[in-house]
Amino acid sequence: MAVINIFNPLIPNDIYHGDSRNLLKRIEHNSIALSVWSPPYYVGKEYEKDLSFDDWKSLLIDVIALHFSIIKPGGFLAVNIADILCFKDESMPKIMAENVSRRKIALSKEEILAVKEMHPDWNRYKLAEHFGCSEQTIDRRLNGNNIRGGKYQSQTRIFLVGGLIEGAAKDAGFYLYDRRIWVKDAAWENSRWHTISYRSVDESEYLYIFWKPGITKVDRARLTKEEWVNWGSRGVWDIPSVRSNADHDSKFPVELPRRVIKLFTEPGEIVLDCFMGSGTTALAAIREGRKYIGIDKEKRSVEIAKKAIDSISKYTKEPEQMDLMLRDLEASYGIG
Repeated sequence: MAVINIFNPLIPNDIYHGDSRNLLKRIEHNSIALSVWSPPYYVGKEYEKDLSFDDWKSLLIDVIALHFSIIKPGGFLAVNIADILCFKDESMPKIMAENVSRRKIALSKEEILAVKEMHPDWNRYKLAEHFGCSEQTIDRRLNGNNIRGGKYQSQTRIFLVGGLIEGAAKDAGFYLYDRRIWVKDAAWENSRWHTISYRSVDESEYLYIFWKPGITKVDRARLTKEEWVNWGSRGVWDIPSVRSNADHDSKFPVELPRRVIKLFTEPGEIVLDCFMGSGTTALAAIREGRKYIGIDKEKRSVEIAKKAIDSISKYTKEPEQMDLMLRDLEASYGIG
């Protein structure tokens, strides 16, 4: 693990353990050609358990602001994130919809009220005995609450993230340059195509790409003709999700940062990921002949990333064999 001297800048081709809000200040000004990262999504992961919603928003705003001085003029900041954030919110009403399709018992409020009118002295326990159901079912039908096992189930709130990201970038001095859509594998309640409401299945994320004012060299020769046709100029990227969840629960495929790196940087330039996770961006940078700087506040993530980088660094530099090694790493480590 890198030993950090607070008076020296971060050196490329290493992963640093610490808070991005502290370590970004240690990167040399105007040195980063591209910063590409995926922040915590505020969905209850272990590494974000101490964050409130306001803390999470402040984290994103602060990190984006700290990027402006370190990205070179004409360089780019790319943020990968799900545009709709879902999280529990205790302040919301306990019922958002009556989901009749998930009822195990076909019992309506009107049926209960009809029996209750005939037996006004019956409590919910007597009514439950009469209908052959639980007292919680009687309570849910009559009062419209969402009690299970004596506990209220907090509701799910959704929040559009794109506006927050764009506003923070604009305030920092960046300009929105582009937006790509990453179509991944669908996921909702561990089921590929089903939801429990009218909400859509989560099967895409966004790459918000911001530009720091300056001269930007446009060189289509960075990509092969097939790459330019298939994804270089396309707004939608169809990339399967990483299959393994072995040792890191927050991951994206190597192909995602690889495309951004190849599209927006030259060989030898520095790529930054301030939420490095288990090393995906560094591996993609190595694959494309770029330098990298990685930061993560989780010691375990830094160790996983370093292990993956050591493995690929000992391997051949031939692109075909390196690609095979990357696929093996994704399967064994759960890169992200």
